[in-house]
Amino acid sequence: MTTAVTTPFRFFSLHVVRTQRLGPSLVRVTFAGDELRDFHSDGCDQSLSLFLPHPGQTEPAVPIELGDGWWQGWRELPDDVRAVMRSYTLRALRREPEEIDIDFVLHGVEPGAAVPAGPASRWASRAGAGDRVLLLGPAVADNRAIRFRPPADTDLVVIWGDETAVPAVSAIVESLPAGTRARVWLEVHHAGDIQDLVTEADADITWLVRAEGSPMALDAVRADQLPSAERPYVWIAGESGCVKQLRRHFVGERGIDRRRVTFVGYWRQGLTEEQLRERGD
Repeated sequence: MTTAVTTPFRFFSLHVVRTQRLGPSLVRVTFAGDELRDFHSDGCDQSLSLFLPHPGQTEPAVPIELGDGWWQGWRELPDDVRAVMRSYTLRALRREPEEIDIDFVLHGVEPGAAVPAGPASRWASRAGAGDRVLLLGPAVADNRAIRFRPPADTDLVVIWGDETAVPAVSAIVESLPAGTRARVWLEVHHAGDIQDLVTEADADITWLVRAEGSPMALDAVRADQLPSAERPYVWIAGESGCVKQLRRHFVGERGIDRRRVTFVGYWRQGLTEEQLRERGD
């Protein structure tokens, strides 16, 4: 297969090695492939673009032979042929053997679901060893798709994420060194989605479970008395509307320097990734 390069990103041809159900709403898919030797990332919240096949296809349809013109060629393919493109964050990268983990949020795959599952959830819920995908990821370890970058003088790390940000938050928290103070909120749908995070940091972690009536994100954060800090750094990721509310809270109500607040909208309520792409978001 010809590999197109989008510096510092490139395509990687991968296959599924195994899957692991992490909870009612989360499944981990492990991918491998010889090309992963050229995959490099130093980030804990590394963003990736994953291309998935439609049912009945043996591999995703992406015209990477067009080089830098792959994007236009991909858009011009028929809807039922063009590979499904979704954005994810890297959960883990391992060497010898070369493997990566990506955690998928499953929506609507359960029997009788009020809202039917999207193509990525359907694919992840049925993924099996040997299934082929394409990944557009980093060939350079320090790249623009890494957003968690606390300043060197940070004396408190503040993090909020919903289930779509659980992989990134987990990797971030696990990477924090001893002596780091951190206040973390993670919002999930089911109590079974709660994970044990191991970290050397002095981290206070709160899991908000929507199915159990936990307070909304803004209410939970607003009610919390943060540890005193002169130079906090805030990282927020998840549903765009919620992320914007939280950013306004930290900057407007708590007076945190906006330059020390990183906010990332991973998805938007009521819109698919295709619709967001058409809107230029």
